Amino acid sequence: MATVPTHVRETVDDQLAAIERAHDVAVVLAVARGSHAWGAASPDSDYDVGFVFAPTDLRRYAHLEGAPETVVVDRGEFEYQGWDVRTFARLLADSNEGAIDLLRSPIRYRLAYDPAALTAYIKRTYNPIDIYHTWRGIATSNYRKYLSRHLVRSDDETFPIVDAGSEEYTVETDDGTMTVSVDDEQFSETQTRPTVKRNLLICRAAMSAYYLKATGECSEHDLPALEFETFLREQAPAVFDADRIDRARELLERKRAGEGEAVIGDAVGREFAHPPKAIDPEIHARDGPDTGRLDEFIDEMIDAVQ
Repeated sequence: MATVPTHVRETVDDQLAAIERAHDVAVVLAVARGSHAWGAASPDSDYDVGFVFAPTDLRRYAHLEGAPETVVVDRGEFEYQGWDVRTFARLLADSNEGAIDLLRSPIRYRLAYDPAALTAYIKRTYNPIDIYHTWRGIATSNYRKYLSRHLVRSDDETFPIVDAGSEEYTVETDDGTMTVSVDDEQFSETQTRPTVKRNLLICRAAMSAYYLKATGECSEHDLPALEFETFLREQAPAVFDADRIDRARELLERKRAGEGEAVIGDAVGREFAHPPKAIDPEIHARDGPDTGRLDEFIDEMIDAVQ
């Protein structure tokens, strides 16, 4: 189980209280996000805090200026991102991965509202195809940006290099591949930094996408555990071979040991980092959470801090 030291909890509590005073809001729920939430923090990892809030005076929702929908505060080692209850519910209605993970975080800093019933409801009703494409997008975009060697065109569009010959490059495009002459002055080659941290991010996202797809096709969709070690130990063996799991665990252990910025090349593989773009909506799509039921949860969250 992921944990944080007592002094961190005290700091977060003090800083949340300051945020409440500065923005005239009441924090309903505050949790750890990022590497601390999924058990990949190293000794020098920052603390990302996600929270849900309601305006202290609900009349602000009717004012011309309106109540804030988001609050973002940077305190150096501590970074805060908050959603108001209505925005949070909208995100849950859209099966937003970040909002769902806020509910699932194992580290809770503030708990004015017990989210157990809401969490159980969302786990029953989220739309799997939306979360699949979120994880797929994280894997493919980060692979393209951080692991692939690529050409940069004069308009700053990037093209991952599939193959480099003496006279031409073969590069990846949204529609397939194309060739570019090494003498084409519109393009220049750059080299990314394929670090442990980036490999782990891509590996985790790709495995989550594959796992959700596989479980949906076998029986019913099963959300991967937020804590990555738990996922690798308890869920991944049903879908992945031992070698893939061992490679993922090695990345996780190196990240925890403080080697996140070590450059290691491509430890994921281009093919694995690109889960299928098209999956069967007959199997993987459903309506998602009911807005009327979410409104009831909004009322409960507001009641908890009024």
